[in-house]
Amino acid sequence: MSTMTDDELFWYPLRVTYARELKVKEYLDGHTIENFIPMHYKEKEQGEGVVRQLVPVIHNLIFVRVCKDELERLKSESPISALVRYMMNPNTRLPIVVPDKQMQDFIAVAGTVEEQVMYLSPAEVEMKKGDRVRVIGGIWKGVEGKFIRVKRGLRVVVEIKGVMAVATASLHPSLVQKIESIQQ
Repeated sequence: MSTMTDDELFWYPLRVTYARELKVKEYLDGHTIENFIPMHYKEKEQGEGVVRQLVPVIHNLIFVRVCKDELERLKSESPISALVRYMMNPNTRLPIVVPDKQMQDFIAVAGTVEEQVMYLSPAEVEMKKGDRVRVIGGIWKGVEGKFIRVKRGLRVVVEIKGVMAVATASLHPSLVQKIESIQQ
């Protein structure tokens, strides 16, 4: 395992209490702290009509890109300290850290707010086996993940181990290439 320096930036998934992730996001944005909440459109009845709203896919979850010291400060001294909790790796008993490339791929897929994007639990991804692939064309070009069949479509799944996963819209096999064959 590589040694983390105190000023190096990493992505951390954080739990937010009482579905206040948008309030936490507002605070982080106001302090120019990079963050991401997977969002999607949901139709909600309002009065006599239906309104389409952009809402978090999973309540109580936000990803934050900070250094270790800033994470500690957010958790202990900031106005949002009572709202956020670390997501811990059960093996190391340390906060979960998401590698930059994995987070970039996750944001590339989850950040599209496309209706055809699917969110999966860690259990759904674990049950399926697929080749590691890289998307070589289209809007997700460069994204790496597992190529699996989900609900009759072939999709690339980007997983944040133990947190969540996101699957692209159905892709034609010609748009993906096995990573092993690319690296040779």
